[in-house]
Amino acid sequence: MPWFCVMITAVALLVGGPASASLLQVAVASNFSATARLLARDFTRETGHLVRLSTGSTGGLYAQITQGAPYDLYLAADQTRPAQAVQAGLALAGTQVTYAIGRLVLFKPAATGQITPDHLITDDIATLALANPRTAPYGAAALQALEALSLTDLIRDKLVYGQTIAQTYQFVAGGAADAGFVAWSQVREQSAASVWLVPSGHHAPLAQDAVLLTRAQDNEAARAFWAYLTSVPGRSAIKAAGYDLPLAEAPR
Repeated sequence: MPWFCVMITAVALLVGGPASASLLQVAVASNFSATARLLARDFTRETGHLVRLSTGSTGGLYAQITQGAPYDLYLAADQTRPAQAVQAGLALAGTQVTYAIGRLVLFKPAATGQITPDHLITDDIATLALANPRTAPYGAAALQALEALSLTDLIRDKLVYGQTIAQTYQFVAGGAADAGFVAWSQVREQSAASVWLVPSGHHAPLAQDAVLLTRAQDNEAARAFWAYLTSVPGRSAIKAAGYDLPLAEAPR
């Protein structure tokens, strides 16, 4: 089915409401989990369909998908793994779409004064947390930023790794690490924290793509939620959560 037919069908379902409620299972990168819960709540109110979210690192979720995990939709924190899923026949061609663009920040809770990269080489920061760069795109972006700042070798011994960006945030918020690289969406409402927004040129873009998985071939509820991500209310909620939005685009 051409992508534009899929989109029309899904949007029509949103407007008209389903004949019966369905359950869809969504694998979602942990940086987007809070926003996904809000989207799922509003989508359920609109359509009656129930959304079950499973969160984890982008790489960890992809590994689960390759092993047959029963997900209908994959919301990654990169573009690479959704494309790999399509190439491997695990996802439907023509359904890969960018739903959000993330921002990376250096975060120190309850800090006195503004944190900057210069603080990373001081004794004030003995441990610096980032997500596992092999499985978490935000972790890979953090390493790229450190390299761009010529700090990698200077602070290598300070680094501690979370399995996901959510765990990385918990390391910092809970005091297990003095500071960390996390997602802007995780900390944007924390007035007491010190945050340095990493310039986007310091790392590869954190474009986050969604793709319908093969098991959702005939799942109208999954197609409807996929369409909801790039609908006007969906985009508004994603932007309000601290993400940049891509230009309107056709799914790949």
